[in-house]
Amino acid sequence: MNIFEDIRKIIIDVAISMGIEDKNILNKITSEPPKDETHGDIATNIALLSSKILNKNPKEIAADIIILIKKNEYIYEAKIAGPGFINLYLDKAILYECCRTVLCYKNKYGKSNYGNLEKVNIEYVSANPTGPMHIGHARGAVFGDSLANLLEYVGYHITREYYINDSGQQIVNLAKSVYLRYLEILNNKKEIFKDDLYPGEYLIPVAQNIINHYGDKFLNSDEIEWLDTFKKISISSMMDLIKDDLSSINIHHDVFTSEEFLKSNGFIEKVVKILNENNMIYEGVLAPPKGLKKEDWKSRPQLLFKSTAFGDDVDRPLKKSDNSWTYFAVDAAYHYEKFLRNYSSIINIWGADHGGYIKRIEGIIKSFPSSTINFDVKLCQLVNLNSDGKPVKMSKRAGNFVTMKSVVDAVGADVLRFIMLTRKNDAPLDFDILKVQEQSKDNPVYYVQYANIRINSLYKKAISLGIDLNKDIDNIDFELLDNTFELNLIKIISKWPRQVEAAAKANEPHRITFYLNDLASAFHYSWSLGNTNSELRYIVKDNIKLTTARLSLAKIVKIILFSGLSIIGVKPAEDLS
Repeated sequence: MNIFEDIRKIIIDVAISMGIEDKNILNKITSEPPKDETHGDIATNIALLSSKILNKNPKEIAADIIILIKKNEYIYEAKIAGPGFINLYLDKAILYECCRTVLCYKNKYGKSNYGNLEKVNIEYVSANPTGPMHIGHARGAVFGDSLANLLEYVGYHITREYYINDSGQQIVNLAKSVYLRYLEILNNKKEIFKDDLYPGEYLIPVAQNIINHYGDKFLNSDEIEWLDTFKKISISSMMDLIKDDLSSINIHHDVFTSEEFLKSNGFIEKVVKILNENNMIYEGVLAPPKGLKKEDWKSRPQLLFKSTAFGDDVDRPLKKSDNSWTYFAVDAAYHYEKFLRNYSSIINIWGADHGGYIKRIEGIIKSFPSSTINFDVKLCQLVNLNSDGKPVKMSKRAGNFVTMKSVVDAVGADVLRFIMLTRKNDAPLDFDILKVQEQSKDNPVYYVQYANIRINSLYKKAISLGIDLNKDIDNIDFELLDNTFELNLIKIISKWPRQVEAAAKANEPHRITFYLNDLASAFHYSWSLGNTNSELRYIVKDNIKLTTARLSLAKIVKIILFSGLSIIGVKPAEDLS
């Protein structure tokens, strides 16, 4: 049951009865909460949309619509607002029906087949396999995984993907760094790590593993003799480390695609051939980059992709000066390989520093023959990690960055996941380790989890009173819930299906966290009223019917808390321990 969609269907029926049959108009009819809650429960734009077709003033049309729409039993009042909007006030009966629906469908309430099992690929994390996950990676990881959960919740078929950058200079540098650790262990002597190498102590076990298998075989060898072996073992070890880090916050990918696989299987040549056939590449000369003097720029013919045709600043090279493929060429090949898998949508979760890359990848995807793929990129801003307002010091073992594992060890996986979604992905996030461990309303994790804990305490009291909350739903007298605070709580509950669908349409899982905070806030407020007025308590000992209705309302809140927390990958807290 989606109240907003149900009322929208009623509005559409009224529009059709007035002679409006244009599907473009009917599809634009809205049914949504007004910005100001005092303006009713649902606002609709039907009169404004109908004005041209009916050749009448929107307010006149609104007056006619109100007469028709008030005939529906679920709408007790309707008023004209502004230039012709209509504000609807819902009868309490539809709210009580919503309560029964939640108890009937339980955790399926809010789920839908909106996605119609369309195939969606979400690529997230994709950290270079050169070290453990750091706290910045965690944000994209949680965002991507929660988005995958959200889209599955509304009926999409999701593939969770990790792209492994296992080729290029950074992998050579990784192997060289491990080799220095290898020399340190065997020679018992410190080595010097240059700026482009990885000094973290996490590479020591990798070097030790190589010694366990090969001994001192490579001790006095030339680089060409040990490089490939060290690269393979180092990449494998780093990916195991990364997978363990991700597993610690309950993140698992379905597909791992290798850059080296794309190169060795000719995908770059394949995508260049496709682009050439579609007249999307040419030999050209680029102007000097902005800020670079002409005398410092060596112009030369390059193989260029026409990315300016898709809103990019300049056309982008596919080959370097040494005639090797650019990183962009590999990325084009990667998206072509994904294109061949027949997804309806591709969603990439990138760091904020990749914003300038979006247009060229959009252009690549649009250049594929008969491409109808929806492409979306979500950029995740930086995480500022603090402790009591002071920046957290870097980890020597990690190589001057804060590992995700150290934060998980400090606050737990559930807290980390929740906090990562307390801000929109494109806004910087402050993460204070001490504050998220506080048991106060200022801590959003605790505030939501404590609602579930309070409801559990109500269950225990209900059992002691002999109240069975699993009794026939039809016999629960929800009509007894008629004070302003109970009705407000039910209205928030009724918004859950719409909130889920809106979050999925926008690819914004943080909306779920915001909703859970609103739901918990309304519940805590209704609970607090009982502290000053015993008649407003959830358990009124001399009124079993009212108590049963209120406890059932609390149960509904618990059901939706469970659903929402599941989407963001958080386990509901059962007690204060």
